Order: sequence, then C-alpha cells, then structure tokens
Amino acid sequence: MNSDSFWQALAWVLVIEGLLPFLSPRNWRAMFAQILAWGDGQIRFFGLCSIAAGLIVMAFLG
Repeated sequence: MNSDSFWQALAWVLVIEGLLPFLSPRNWRAMFAQILAWGDGQIRFFGLCSIAAGLIVMAFLG
C-alpha cells in the first residue's frame, strides 16, 4: 500500500462518515444521543468490532 492509497482510503472514510449528517441530520443527532447514553464498555466493544471488521476486510483485499 502506498501513501496515495492511504489518503484515498481516508478520503472515502470522510465522505461516508459525512453522508448521514448531511442527508438526515435529525436521525444522526438521535443516533448520537443514543450512543452518548452507552457505557464505556459498550463503546469499547463497538470500537473493537469496528477494528476487527476493518482488519478482516483488509485481509481479504490484500
């Protein structure tokens, strides 16, 4: 993976992350409020699942 691929991947993350607040700010705000009510353990578990999913996708791609 070269640096161009890294920056392209980062750009896509930003585009995808920006879609929900742009298209549906009310739903995004409600979802964010629900996440704020989660405990630290739940947030860590979600982060761990995200990391695992990303590593699995990278393993299949590379």
